[in-house]
Amino acid sequence: MKHLILLSLFSAMTMMASAQDVATAAEYPESSAPVLQQAGSRQNNTPSSFRFGYLSYTSVLKLMPDYMAAQRNLDDLRTKYDLEMKRVENEFNQKYEQFLEGQHDFAPSILQKRQAELQELMDKNIAFKQKAQQLLKDAETKAYAPVYQRLDAVIQRVGQALGLAFILNTDAHAVPFINTASGVDVTATVIDAVK
Repeated sequence: MKHLILLSLFSAMTMMASAQDVATAAEYPESSAPVLQQAGSRQNNTPSSFRFGYLSYTSVLKLMPDYMAAQRNLDDLRTKYDLEMKRVENEFNQKYEQFLEGQHDFAPSILQKRQAELQELMDKNIAFKQKAQQLLKDAETKAYAPVYQRLDAVIQRVGQALGLAFILNTDAHAVPFINTASGVDVTATVIDAVK
């Protein structure tokens, strides 16, 4: 008896759901079509109230005066570190050549002492290079942080002023297709705002 009641209840619910689907399909015929067919039939026939923007973040960033100044400062710092690394490398090479020239004449204890000095100098040079790379990376992060913040703030203001839902970054082929009926290229507007 329970099975009969459950079967009847299930059949009634299925019929109600089917009737609702038929009513919905009659009221909204396009909702019963496949998604791709819908997209193909609509293409650009209906105006969209949903708008978004897009730009190349990197190309705008590289045109900012703040970015160019930070880049020059970092290049100067990088040059200073490169010169110092070259100096210590030349110092090591000079001492190594002296070692090679005199190693046959050195007593065993002097030979070991000179080898230890060269090893210590080489270790210091390696540590300096690693430290310099870390310092340059930290300086780059510190120098670019306010530039990124300023650009992000300008993009936000442009998006709000144009009433956009969001602004996409098209760098690195992240967005292979943009429907220009809904999307607005805001690159020129943002470039004007950051100068």
